[in-house]
Amino acid sequence: MTQRSKLWILWSVVSAVLAGYLLAGLLLNDASGSPWRWEARAWLTPGPTSHGHYQIELACNACHASPFAGREAMQEACVNCHGVELKEAQDSHPRSKFTDPRHAERAARLDAAYCVTCHVEHRPEITHTAGVTLPLDFCVICHRDVGKERPTHRGLAFDTCASSGCHNFHDNRALYEDFLVKHAAEPDVLEARRLPRRDFAKVVEALSDYPIDRYPLKPLAATDADQGENLRQDLAIKNDWLASAHARSGVNCSGCHEIAAGDGARRWTEKPGFEACAGCHKSEVKGFLAGRHGMRLARALPAMTPAAARLPMKPDAHDTPLGCTTCHAAHSFDVKQAAVEACLGCHDDGHSRAYKDSPHYGLWRQELKGALPEGSGVTCASCHMPRVEHRQDEVKRVLVQHNQNDTLRPNEKMIRPVCMNCHGLKFSIDALADPQLVASNFKGRPRHHVPSIDMALEAERRAEESRRRSTQEGG
Repeated sequence: MTQRSKLWILWSVVSAVLAGYLLAGLLLNDASGSPWRWEARAWLTPGPTSHGHYQIELACNACHASPFAGREAMQEACVNCHGVELKEAQDSHPRSKFTDPRHAERAARLDAAYCVTCHVEHRPEITHTAGVTLPLDFCVICHRDVGKERPTHRGLAFDTCASSGCHNFHDNRALYEDFLVKHAAEPDVLEARRLPRRDFAKVVEALSDYPIDRYPLKPLAATDADQGENLRQDLAIKNDWLASAHARSGVNCSGCHEIAAGDGARRWTEKPGFEACAGCHKSEVKGFLAGRHGMRLARALPAMTPAAARLPMKPDAHDTPLGCTTCHAAHSFDVKQAAVEACLGCHDDGHSRAYKDSPHYGLWRQELKGALPEGSGVTCASCHMPRVEHRQDEVKRVLVQHNQNDTLRPNEKMIRPVCMNCHGLKFSIDALADPQLVASNFKGRPRHHVPSIDMALEAERRAEESRRRSTQEGG
């Protein structure tokens, strides 16, 4: 056999192996359990994805449900992830608006019935804030005559529509006119300033998915531990558990460490994952899996680590896989630790570093000292994982929203569930619209005023004047 023949055979074998490797990564339904599978997919990615999707870009089937899927299939994938959120946001531009025959002329210019019309992935060169890939004057396509309809909008530049505090394409719950007028007279700082109180312990017996039969609400002592031998060997674990809400609420060691298997038996696991937490905290885990910290786990990908983040992170935290106990610490489950120090243990961007010089942190220190009532302090979690009202089994409860995306972008989504616990609407809009103030973690006051409330009041005045003239003419 000649040297050339040997090289051809070697080339053929290497090519076949490489092709098989890439094909395996492409065709398998998920990338769980085998790092080589998702590494193969990384080679096939056509380009970087947006900040919202980059964590799950290797779970190709999350968006591409089938090879060469059309717009309808892609739309279904979008709705599967974002549909509930849009419904709760009372979407200002629902699909029905673009499929309504009355709007056919506008839909012909911008067919926003499909998410991919405005949000195209793998195109970083045209991707703007919030993953929008249209030119920034897209509002003008349908609203070019807004200056004629609303005198307050005359002369505004095309790129001011989505300026912070004015309009969002989807979520305007804190920006629609009636809401602006209703809260126009509020002071910058409200007289009553408190975060909603978490009430899980108060309503837990009324929740159908809480295993009250396994964990009756009675405090446990060290002698009650069903892994007492292990506790005697590790005093730190024993003390952490005894001081925790779990021990106070009747949740024993087996409550987290014994996981139900497929055959119905319960088997001991040394390091329980989010599945164990979901046994009692289903709503919180659902939010975690939808957010930045847990979305990879929801797609059977390896856990997110700070090293993979696009924001600056602390070097010594780079290889830490993110799960429930990353922030809550196994056995102690200290929510105060999770509210600030857990966040700052990873996040190293300017906004995070500025927190401990902010008035919000000062309030938190006062609360920890007992100088202020519970709920007076403002932590990282107060804003990025707010306490929100949640309805379950016809029971209203206040839980911590573990999905950071819910109030992240655009930041006006934070106004109602976060800022307005302590601040008036006008101040909240102005503060969130000031990039320098955000960067300093709200140390100081807004430098500029957003006139959205002024415009709403002016529109209200004009409408009232028009009604009065009509009444006089009719009389």
